[in-house]
Amino acid sequence: MRRLFSFILGEIGTLAFGALLFAVSLILDITLGGIAPIILFALTYIFVARGVLYSAVRGILRGDFFDEKFLMSIASLGAMIIGEYAEGCAVVLFFLLGELFEGRAVRSSRNKIKALMDIAPDEATVIRDGEEALIDADEVTVGDSVIVRSGERVPVDGVVTDGASLVDTSGMTGETKPLSLSAGDSVCSGFVVLDGYLVIRCERPAEQSSAMRVLQLVEEATERKSREESFITKFSRVYTPSVVALALLYALIPPLVGLLPWKSSVFRALSFLVISCPCALVISVPLSFFAGIGLCASRGILFKGSSCFSPVSRIKTAIFDKTGTLTMGKFSVSDIVALGDADKDEILTLAAICEYSSTHPIAEAILAKCKPATLPTEARVIPGAGVECLYEGHRLYAGSLGFVTESTGDTVNASTDKTVVFVGRDNKILGYITLDDTVRAEARSALDMLRRLGVRRTVMLTGDKSEACARVAEALGIDEVHSGLLPEDKYSYIDAIANGTANGVMYVGDGINDTPSLARADVGVTLGIRGTDSAKESADLIIMSDNLERIPEAIRLAKKTLGIAKGNIVFAIFIKLLVLALAAFGIVNMWLSVFADVGVCVLCVLNSMRLLVGKRGQ
Repeated sequence: MRRLFSFILGEIGTLAFGALLFAVSLILDITLGGIAPIILFALTYIFVARGVLYSAVRGILRGDFFDEKFLMSIASLGAMIIGEYAEGCAVVLFFLLGELFEGRAVRSSRNKIKALMDIAPDEATVIRDGEEALIDADEVTVGDSVIVRSGERVPVDGVVTDGASLVDTSGMTGETKPLSLSAGDSVCSGFVVLDGYLVIRCERPAEQSSAMRVLQLVEEATERKSREESFITKFSRVYTPSVVALALLYALIPPLVGLLPWKSSVFRALSFLVISCPCALVISVPLSFFAGIGLCASRGILFKGSSCFSPVSRIKTAIFDKTGTLTMGKFSVSDIVALGDADKDEILTLAAICEYSSTHPIAEAILAKCKPATLPTEARVIPGAGVECLYEGHRLYAGSLGFVTESTGDTVNASTDKTVVFVGRDNKILGYITLDDTVRAEARSALDMLRRLGVRRTVMLTGDKSEACARVAEALGIDEVHSGLLPEDKYSYIDAIANGTANGVMYVGDGINDTPSLARADVGVTLGIRGTDSAKESADLIIMSDNLERIPEAIRLAKKTLGIAKGNIVFAIFIKLLVLALAAFGIVNMWLSVFADVGVCVLCVLNSMRLLVGKRGQ
């Protein structure tokens, strides 16, 4: 019995039992008439409207007089008072039906996002003192060895120390192709081991892992409002009180001047109130952006809030860093050139000693070729230029020709179209190391897709020498190339473009030295789940994979999301204004008024939900 009462008083039970009472009341009113159906209508109204009336009273006490519950309460109570009992009950029933549908739609979208983002396991199996122990993921510390077997999710970021496996990265990156990992490879939390096992040395605690960062970003994104959402909030604050004032005037003035009887005038004013509810706008528009954020997150595209959709959709100038963005950023040492009587092995060793303090991909390539036996006593990294360090009483330099020439005071003649690291000691340039990098396979197609989406200008900014940059630019069909730039030069260039055009400027980069440029561009984009934290903080858009084709996909989805949100705004306002105008002349009854509110809201919600049910790639 208790369960039955709980069901009847619940959301679905109230609607179902209320509809039954309403049907009986309506039948009695048509067949018998008299006082009995009026009493039953009153009981039906009290039963179905209790929650709406309670919320309206709470809203009044909080000073929120013009929300949809208040408007529905006034309209339905007014209908009951003037004897329109069926309409009074019907208004509330249809309102509850609309709320039920809207609530289910919102919960469905939230659940889908939650399922998509369910990537952080709660437990981890660690190896301590040669024994396996199952502990909470939050208890894993840096340096712990974690074993992950087939079918399990990786709980922490780290490096594989033993084992080999294919891993599913789709939950994090949106990429469906499995990734092969073995000893020495980096691995991120949220990856799923498909076969075999991996032993992983933890590099970050669980609360700072990639999976937790993704969850954090999605949560923050749903809280940041877009221009369209802010417009709806401001619009509702003006629109709803204005319509209430008009309804009050419409209820009073026509009877006072003898144009309409009191009952007809009040009934039209009540219809006016029902129509005026801005439910379709205040629910469907935020839902559109919420669904858009969820859809993009499922494809490894993280928007830093719905406010980013509009600038992303308007991008006309796309600016790219070269190393690690348009190219793979995985350099390999191709040659060592000694100048004078210097030794090649010595040049490589000194370069490795310098680059030990750097995290640049070039440094990784040199360190992969040579591991220094001893380390410098002090080191200074100059972003975009090179590294200076003190080693055994000597000043060592590794970096661009300009940096090493200025630091040593020495000059050399060297010409190559490859990426080059010059090495100097004290006041002499000893030689240089050439490195190879490869252009990303999808870079050309990604740039072509951007042009089809309306991007008119593509630019490459880099600190590398002009010959290497020209070769990459020619292969990709990039419009402009600016080489030999320091981070401040990149910032100045982007600042000049952004100030000189009303069109959107996008910058794509992933390093610490890209942080100022990412922050200055209208849209900052960082690539890769392993991108630096500073770049992720400064970016508006994070592509979790290294796939450049996700950038045009993000623009397309931003345009689609905005189109749906704006379509909802235009449709809802048009229908409401049309029906309001008809109601003013008495052409519209209460039933059509309910459609103008609840029906339009349901249609707009369905339109918003298209973002979550569309096929992949659509």
